[in-house]
Amino acid sequence: MIVFHVLLDTVDKVKSFVQISSRYPFEIDLSSGRYVVDGKSIMGIFSFDLRHPVEVRVMAESQDQAQAFLQDIDRLIVDQPQDLA
Repeated sequence: MIVFHVLLDTVDKVKSFVQISSRYPFEIDLSSGRYVVDGKSIMGIFSFDLRHPVEVRVMAESQDQAQAFLQDIDRLIVDQPQDLA
């Protein structure tokens, strides 16, 4: 599992994140406080206070898949991803 934070402070950033996330077969969860939503759910993401970064947990089956996802959303990441495998 890889954990990092993203800033989704505009509608366009949320839409872009969901579109990119939906292309990948593994689970992507976003959390803010004690709330967790599916990273592929635009409605779930909009339930967060998006003025602040949210935590992303990527459960990719391979390191290659995880790296491809990280490259695709690089412009949204606000801290260094950590591998918690």
